[in-house]
Amino acid sequence: MKDFTITAPDFGKNPVVFIKEVRSELAKVAWPTRPEVVRLTGVVIGVSIIVGVYLGGLDYVFTRLIELLLKQ
Repeated sequence: MKDFTITAPDFGKNPVVFIKEVRSELAKVAWPTRPEVVRLTGVVIGVSIIVGVYLGGLDYVFTRLIELLLKQ
């Protein structure tokens, strides 16, 4: 693993230098390709749906159990 040094941005001295540094850092970013973005977005949506259905099912089951217990 590489060693990283984290420094706080210095907004006050020279905004132009700050913007140049930001652009320089953004040029170093390994941006994903369009197919990767589409595929990973599908994965996120799919997992979200699965988790939502799972939690909704648990909510339904626990709601019915509580109703049964409270009716007595």
